[in-house]
Amino acid sequence: MKLYYSPTSPYVRKVMACAIIRGLDGRIEKHATNPHESPADLVADNPLSKVPCLVTDDGMSLFGSQLICEYLDSLGDALPLFPEIGAVRWRALKFQSLGDGILDAAVPGRGELQKPKEAARDALIARYKTVIRRTVDVLEADPPHRHVDIGSITVACALGYLDFRYADEPWRPGHAKLAAWYESFVRNKGIAETAPG
Repeated sequence: MKLYYSPTSPYVRKVMACAIIRGLDGRIEKHATNPHESPADLVADNPLSKVPCLVTDDGMSLFGSQLICEYLDSLGDALPLFPEIGAVRWRALKFQSLGDGILDAAVPGRGELQKPKEAARDALIARYKTVIRRTVDVLEADPPHRHVDIGSITVACALGYLDFRYADEPWRPGHAKLAAWYESFVRNKGIAETAPG
C-alpha cells in the first residue's frame, strides 16, 4: 500500500496510529507530499489533492482519514478499532466525530493565523477557536474510555495537534479529567510513535 502523507498532518497521524495498532505499518510505503502544490501523482490518485490518500495493493485510491482507517480496520486479525454493533459502536463513532470536529476547526484556523490580520479573518479564527473550546469542554464532561478504538485514537490525535500548533493557548487548564485521560492514552504505541515533532 502507498500512503501520500505530510508529516505534521493530524489526519495522517490518525491513519498511521491505526496502522501501527493493527500491525499494518510495515505494509505501507509512505510518500511525502505537499498537497498545497497539487503534485501530479497525488492528483491522479486523489482529485481533492489532500492527504492522507491511500492506494491499496489492488490500486484503489481511498482518501479521508475516516475511510482509510475503516479500510485498515478490515485488514488482518487484530481487534477491531470500529466496534461492530451496539452502544460501544456509536460511542466510538461519536468520539471520532468530536476529534475530527476539533481538527476541522484547528487545521484551517492554523492556516488563517498565518495570514495578515483583518476583521473578517479575525472573526473566522474566533469562530474556530470557540468550536475547539466547546468541544474540549464536552470531552471534559465525558472523556473517551481508556480502551483503544477509533474514537479514542481520533481524540488523542486532535488534542496532540492542539499541543503542537496551539501551544500558546493550552487546552488543559480547566480540563483535568480529559488531561489525565490524554496523558495515559498517549502512551499507546500507535499514538506515541506518531507524535508530531
